[in-house]
Amino acid sequence: MATVRLISDKEAPAAARAVFDDIRKTRGSDFINDFWRGLANDPATLEQVWSEVKTVMAPGNLDTLTKEMIYIAVSVANACTYCIHSHTASARAKGMSEEQHGELLRVISLAAKTNHLVNAMQIEPDAVFKVGEKN
Repeated sequence: MATVRLISDKEAPAAARAVFDDIRKTRGSDFINDFWRGLANDPATLEQVWSEVKTVMAPGNLDTLTKEMIYIAVSVANACTYCIHSHTASARAKGMSEEQHGELLRVISLAAKTNHLVNAMQIEPDAVFKVGEKN
């Protein structure tokens, strides 16, 4: 259950409606998901987060599918069910195949396992992995 009200288009203040309109335009869809509706309780935060999402998730040196897959992995690590579902749907819409999804899950699983093992053993990073250090 949400800890904030989900703001409808009708009750959204003008600043939130402007962001909703930009989300619709940018995504080419009439759908505004509940994350944005929750943030609309604070239009300044809504605008700031949306602006950052547009910037970071736009095509760049990494393609948008890769960015979505990274987002899924981080969301799994952070146990964010909402984000796992949202970004898995987005990755599929951007062309992620079932085979890619399966491989992504294997990478996430392996990383979690090896992260736990190295943390349990408290092994320091090798000097060659540190910026500015040599063998």
